[in-house]
Amino acid sequence: MHEGEPKLSETILKRGNMFELVHIEQPDGRIFEVARRAPGVRLVIADHPNRKLLLSKEFRRELNDWDYRLPGGKVFDSLEEYDKFRKLGGDITQAAASKGKAEGHEEVGIEINGLKLIKKSTLGATVEWDLFVFEATDWQAHPAGQKLEAGEEIEADKWFSYDEAEQMVMDGKMQEERIALILLQWLHKQ
Repeated sequence: MHEGEPKLSETILKRGNMFELVHIEQPDGRIFEVARRAPGVRLVIADHPNRKLLLSKEFRRELNDWDYRLPGGKVFDSLEEYDKFRKLGGDITQAAASKGKAEGHEEVGIEINGLKLIKKSTLGATVEWDLFVFEATDWQAHPAGQKLEAGEEIEADKWFSYDEAEQMVMDGKMQEERIALILLQWLHKQ
């Protein structure tokens, strides 16, 4: 909500652990239906001197296949946790950065000491699901390597040249398309 905008009336119709279906009543009485999900985080981990990028290769149930991805995950493990955080007035970008550092260790065995926000990607008007994309600015291999959560299937040691990563985006080998676009934009600035 922006300053000066009227507060809109929301009714939660259905709520799961990660998603909720919300009716939002506009001032003129129209109803918009929105699916809301707690935000996520993605990481660009680059070896700039060698012009290489770390991508994870992850088995994705929704694809029933392997997919190359920027490492990352959920900022909050539930909508309830996300709601509590918002009610306390926490800084969501800071929470995403903190979770990004944890995901770097968990998914690809990287210890991250510094992050820079590249972009906050907002999915759209009828699906509220923000992804915070950070570049790791100070990192090294974590001595313990990966620390996967139960059920995750992720191959971590996948370094690609910037040109190879761009070609993977263009060939559709990265199926999380909004993140692929952000990566492509990042690559063209390098």
